Amino acid sequence: MKKVTQTFIILSFFVGMALTSCVSTEKFVASEAQVDKLQNENANVIDQLKICNAELKKLTDENSALLGENSSTKNSLKNLSDASSLTIAEQARLLNDLQNMIQTQKDLMAKLKNSISDALMNYKDDELSVYIKNGNVYISLEEKLLFKSGSDVVDPKGKEALKTLSKVLKDTKKITVLVEGHTDNVPITTKIFKDNWDLSTARATSIVRILTTDYGYSSSLITASGRGQYHPVSSNESASGRAANRRTEIILSPDLKELYALFDM
Repeated sequence: MKKVTQTFIILSFFVGMALTSCVSTEKFVASEAQVDKLQNENANVIDQLKICNAELKKLTDENSALLGENSSTKNSLKNLSDASSLTIAEQARLLNDLQNMIQTQKDLMAKLKNSISDALMNYKDDELSVYIKNGNVYISLEEKLLFKSGSDVVDPKGKEALKTLSKVLKDTKKITVLVEGHTDNVPITTKIFKDNWDLSTARATSIVRILTTDYGYSSSLITASGRGQYHPVSSNESASGRAANRRTEIILSPDLKELYALFDM
């Protein structure tokens, strides 16, 4: 009887241990599931937080833009208010000053065009042309006058034309000079020039150097620019059209500082 009792006690112990182990395993599995759930919820919260931060930044940027527009609008309204505060006599005087200044600029450019045409009259029409366009004076110099094919070295005859032009420019006040190089659309690749754009820029720079370094024109009033084949004046389908496109344009513009000053009053 005693032996049976001992056996029963031992069996009860192992059954209890087994049951305890099962319960612990179930709790562990449940805990793992709970942890996974919390991690997923945490990830969702982080994603939502990122979205909220992005929306906040967007709203902040929009608010800054609106503030900028509001400031610009206020300035425009102020300018309108200032203008409207002028008397009829003051407005009439301002308009008259503006018209006189515009006419003065037109007269200056017409006189300049005539002076340049007279100075360069010994050159042929297929070598250069002088005309007014959009209020600016254009001197269009053909490639045959200035350069050999594919070169940015100015020929002696071209230098003489530039020397004559520089004398007129130095005697003319209140203008700026832009030198634009142009080519046809025939591709070029050499050891010196990668493409037509490169060549057109180099040619414009060569002319600027001659006008400033050799003939003393002010470097602060002149700019070099290369436009390649992208602004043709004729069709590239014919030899004559391509020749017309291979040109250098010297564009003389009036100094408009005084004109702009009228609008800042």
